Amino acid sequence: MTSTADPDYWSLLGLRADAGADQLKRAFRREARRWHPDLNGNDPVAEERFKLVNEAYAVLSDPRRRRAWEQGVNGVGSVVTDPFATGFPSFDEYLDAVLGLPVDPKPWPQDPPDRTVEPPVASPPPPPPVRADEDVESVVDLTPEQALHGTTVELSLADGTVIELQTPPQAGDGWRLRLEGVAAGGRDHFLQLRVVTPEGLRIDGLRVHYRLELFPPDAALGCAVDVPTLDGTVTLQVPPGSSSGRLLRLRGRGLQDETDERSGDQLVEIVVVIPADLGDAECALYRRLQELAAEADQL
Repeated sequence: MTSTADPDYWSLLGLRADAGADQLKRAFRREARRWHPDLNGNDPVAEERFKLVNEAYAVLSDPRRRRAWEQGVNGVGSVVTDPFATGFPSFDEYLDAVLGLPVDPKPWPQDPPDRTVEPPVASPPPPPPVRADEDVESVVDLTPEQALHGTTVELSLADGTVIELQTPPQAGDGWRLRLEGVAAGGRDHFLQLRVVTPEGLRIDGLRVHYRLELFPPDAALGCAVDVPTLDGTVTLQVPPGSSSGRLLRLRGRGLQDETDERSGDQLVEIVVVIPADLGDAECALYRRLQELAAEADQL
């Protein structure tokens, strides 16, 4: 036991008291990975918290021990022998132990042979594997039409498993689809959708986004510029005094939903850029502009 009073095991695992078995397992994996001393530089706080995490799972995963704890039976936690009394195994050894595999050369710490106090209930089965791996993510490119109507995507996993899934209609660039528990070790696999045309048009539902880069004189004085759309190039009149971040709308230039005859718009975002190599004359003009701005502030 790692404390003198029974802690709130649900709070230790970040769960509510009505959490199911799958939620309990996921929370245990997360907290064990977070607090294992092998990953925390022998931090004594981490060691103490790691013991509590293991104790919490041991009680909550066993129906009889959990019932006794919930009913407030004295000594439910205090008679549990510390399995880490002789030290902590490395994180890899810990994974081997919870997987039920033999560990060489160091065995998983056992209870002292001369222990005389027995727990009132049977010991729970070994906890589930703790995985240190991260979730897996793949990028899937879609055409605007595929994003609009939805399409079937075929995904090949690392173990050779092939999964087919249907993307939702009116999906957008940057959407992430979660495939829960399909990757190795029960991890999640995420699909990130990329819906960008060769011209740089980014699709988001029925709406189209485009970044228009302008040099400072064009943004300051206004200009007419050709911009791509899904239906071809159009000429856009940029108003004078347009700063970075300004949005110009091209109505009806987005995707069209035939089911309800709706049409999206295209939004053109102004991005003012400075040339990388300025000549002497250009630098002189910018310095003069700087001087004029300073004089205007003094008026």
